[in-house]
Amino acid sequence: MVLWAKQGSRNLGQEKAQLMTLLDHIVSRLFRDEEYGRVVVFPGDSRGRGYVVKSVAEESRIRSFMKMFYFAHISIIVLGNFLAMEWSTGINHELGRPTLHIYRAMAIAAGIYFAVTGIPYWLLWRSYKKAFTSFTVGQDAVVVSGMAPGQKAWTYIAVALIAALVLLAVGLFLVVGAK
Repeated sequence: MVLWAKQGSRNLGQEKAQLMTLLDHIVSRLFRDEEYGRVVVFPGDSRGRGYVVKSVAEESRIRSFMKMFYFAHISIIVLGNFLAMEWSTGINHELGRPTLHIYRAMAIAAGIYFAVTGIPYWLLWRSYKKAFTSFTVGQDAVVVSGMAPGQKAWTYIAVALIAALVLLAVGLFLVVGAK
């Protein structure tokens, strides 16, 4: 039993390290070197500006804040997805024969998902926008040259994914409508 406890804590440490590696990767894409110096570009800043980071301590503070934000972001989406899936499945089965009422089942699932994830995410986004201003000063704003490395590739991937989903939806609509 002692052996199992030691191994469990070791695996927990490895899982935590992997999660932190993912968060470190996501957050590191926000920072880049420009002619002005080290610059951070906050997601959601509609002006597309960067802000000069004046010290290593300030960069560390911004990094830890962004890790907390992304951890909360991922948690809301993943946990909200599981919760919405379970609740909508239960409701659909209580209403009876969910396979015959596919549109009703999809509407219930979407409504619950948006309620369960939308409200907490909206609150998270509001607090992020308020905290965002504590890290920035108007004098530190600089124009960022072009897209971040790899951002163009993600744009192409997103467009391809959206196109595939639209084609899938049209195909599903045609198949269901033909019956």
